[in-house]
Amino acid sequence: MIRRSLVLALATALSPMAAQATDLLQVYEMARNGDPTLATAESTRLYSKEGQVQARAALLPQLSGTGSLSRTRTDYESLSGRSLSKTRSYGITASQTLFNWAEISTLRSQRDVSRAADFTLESAKNDLIVRTAEAYFNVLVSLESLAAAESNEASAKKQFDYADKRLQVGLAPITDMYEARAEYDQARADTITSRNTLADYYQALSEITGQPTRNLRGLPDDFRPELPAGYGNVNELIADAIKANPALRAQQLQVTAAESSVTAARAGHLPTLDLSASLGRSKTWGDYTGQVAALEDTDQFGSPRADSNTIGVTLTVPIFAGGATQSAVRQALAERDIQQNTYEDEKRALDRNVRNYYQSVVQGISEIEARRLTVVSAKAAYDASLVGLEVGTRTVLNVVQNQETLFTAQLDYAQAKYTFLQNRLLLAQATGKLTIADLQDINRLLTVDAEARLNSTAISNN
Repeated sequence: MIRRSLVLALATALSPMAAQATDLLQVYEMARNGDPTLATAESTRLYSKEGQVQARAALLPQLSGTGSLSRTRTDYESLSGRSLSKTRSYGITASQTLFNWAEISTLRSQRDVSRAADFTLESAKNDLIVRTAEAYFNVLVSLESLAAAESNEASAKKQFDYADKRLQVGLAPITDMYEARAEYDQARADTITSRNTLADYYQALSEITGQPTRNLRGLPDDFRPELPAGYGNVNELIADAIKANPALRAQQLQVTAAESSVTAARAGHLPTLDLSASLGRSKTWGDYTGQVAALEDTDQFGSPRADSNTIGVTLTVPIFAGGATQSAVRQALAERDIQQNTYEDEKRALDRNVRNYYQSVVQGISEIEARRLTVVSAKAAYDASLVGLEVGTRTVLNVVQNQETLFTAQLDYAQAKYTFLQNRLLLAQATGKLTIADLQDINRLLTVDAEARLNSTAISNN
């Protein structure tokens, strides 16, 4: 264990990144540049916005050109010879929708879908902040948990050695040794689990950033939480959330888009009016052979050039479409109901989440202080039990129990601190107020190299 700790300390000292630990803002910048989930959200926004362009295009003038060149061969059954003719034609056709309520309603629907895509992307950006912070805090909690586990293992090893020695000289029953051994084995298992958990959380962070990240900054030992400004009344926060939460606003626009889609489907029963015009030119020429040429008294022929100009208005009145139009109306109504129910579900969930995050932040201040005092009390009880063991007023079992209590208190304290910070971000996200400034505020609280503290703890345990 001593050799491992010294190697870790030496590797940390010689590491190029040891001079400055990586903070939360730096990790967020990595995530913003490398997170595939955010990249997918950006591409999805671009995809959704093209629907508006295509819907608007259906109402704009349509212009197309045509050209053809054909060759015809005619063989006559009663005459020898044949005729060969060629025809060349080209033209331009233009059309303009004068009235089509379905296409107009579709454009309105796609406009709302396009606006919803903007809010969805904004929500994805906020979600990236929260996901990055959560992965970052999970690593920090795991680092403190590993430090506590290694300290607990070292203490358990000392108690096991002490109980074994007392058993050998006949000063303690064998049950003390078994209890100490069981606690030591459990402590070793906890350390192994903590190391595996830490490695997994590091990998989860790399999954977001796209690159390995080490030497993270954590909270100092004297951290004291405070309630952020502007979070005084939970009912006001809920009202702000309903107005500003980007995910809820996106869903609200989806409802509006679905209503326009219902109008577009019902417009399938209405007539449409279109203006169309075309310009064309054609010419035919050819030759005869054999008796056909003699009969026609020529071996070549041709027709005058023909020009055509057409302009008109087309009124289309739907009469019967096999029930497809009414089916489309029913489908659009069902889709609208789906979007409305989804909106109501998200609204209720948002109300609950805001209340929960608010209470977690407010009560988290008291909880952190209570957890800190629990650690202080558990440490004092553990130290007192060690003294009592030496003077004979406490048994190894008492020490082992106090040691386990201290280990649990340290884990709970670490979890409470970073859960409080995460809840701050979740509350800001739910109310639609989350910005990079919130991340900067939390980042200023992270002033300690967490891995360096873990290494120093490992050295002190030995």
